[in-house]
Amino acid sequence: MEPFLEFLGHYWWLVFPLMGVLASVGNAWERSARRRHRRRLEIIKAKGEVSAAKAAANGRARTGPGAPEVASSDPPAPADPQHAQLERLFAAHDDVTRRWLEYELDVAKMIAFPAMSDGRQPLTAAFLRAKKEADRLRPASATGKLSPEQLREYRTSVTDYEVAFDVAEREARRVRDSGFTASERKRLDTAKQLLTVAVDQAATPAERQLAYRRVRDELDGLLALSDDAIEVLEQKVALELPAEPDPRNGQERTARRPPAP
Repeated sequence: MEPFLEFLGHYWWLVFPLMGVLASVGNAWERSARRRHRRRLEIIKAKGEVSAAKAAANGRARTGPGAPEVASSDPPAPADPQHAQLERLFAAHDDVTRRWLEYELDVAKMIAFPAMSDGRQPLTAAFLRAKKEADRLRPASATGKLSPEQLREYRTSVTDYEVAFDVAEREARRVRDSGFTASERKRLDTAKQLLTVAVDQAATPAERQLAYRRVRDELDGLLALSDDAIEVLEQKVALELPAEPDPRNGQERTARRPPAP
């Protein structure tokens, strides 16, 4: 006991830096807990908004203009036929897929919001899982016969798909390119500028083709461009190239697509 007291007598001042370290650890844990709590609240809020919108849409469909008024004492109106419910679910499903493809196929959007195409991001990965589940449960057609349980599962999967996309999109627009280093962000900015040149009618064909190749070089190792995204980009560049005269007969011919690097 005496050696311990002697140690405290000589090194009592260590209490102050230790208190600072413990306070920093506590603050970091508290900030992390707040972020997790805030994310859970965002997901709950998004689910509530989607559910409310779907309920309002269903209500408008059943009580639109010209629909007869029903007294409150009357029994509730029967549910819509299954094919009508499936058509609405198909429309919601396809709308989310369309919005996702705008990020997946547009290189400019991929540069601006890279998290939407990065499956390593937790919210993007959750969205991709929700997409896979909704696609798996989607019936072949609206005329197919589903059990009430199957219809309920598909409806839930579409709602989860909508919510997961909204949350992932909101996060991607918030973080933008903050997950990259300063040098990587500089390469993304360069690629963004070159992409503008690649589809600029005021630039010469040689300038546009060179810009296209440099875009690919700058994005190499930063963003994983899908084959479909590359094809869409090449089509955009090719459409901007003017027709070139054919030296064999003097007639104009369509400019060739820029070769892949």
